[in-house]
Amino acid sequence: MDATRYLPFLGRLLIGLPFAMSGLGKLAAYGPTTAKIAAVGLPLPPLAYAIAVVLELGGGLLLIAGYQARLIAMALALFSLATAVSFHSNFADQNQMIHFLKNVMMAGGLLQIAAFGAGALSLDHRLSKGRGATASAVPAR
Repeated sequence: MDATRYLPFLGRLLIGLPFAMSGLGKLAAYGPTTAKIAAVGLPLPPLAYAIAVVLELGGGLLLIAGYQARLIAMALALFSLATAVSFHSNFADQNQMIHFLKNVMMAGGLLQIAAFGAGALSLDHRLSKGRGATASAVPAR
């Protein structure tokens, strides 16, 4: 058995788990989170909060499972870039620059998932076997 077949799952886990944990953290911190959103000048903090929780918690868990991974990865990549620009663009603060670059790197990894799919150990792969192989399915190794 080729050990590289586990790498896409490991990658999804390592990217998806921090998103899911961040979403859980936001569930326990409605007030502080909406205050941060308002402080950077984004409109409708309660709506932005709900979108962030759904994308981070829901998207993180779906990414780990490998369900609709290309679509979820694209959504999380856009979210990561929007978050970088909105919350971490004060480059005079080295900590903010590090967070900005971290978000850009996460977006890069997510775009790799969007481009190449979830891999063999995923719900996407399992479900595609039932429908017959599709052009976007990644073959099992």
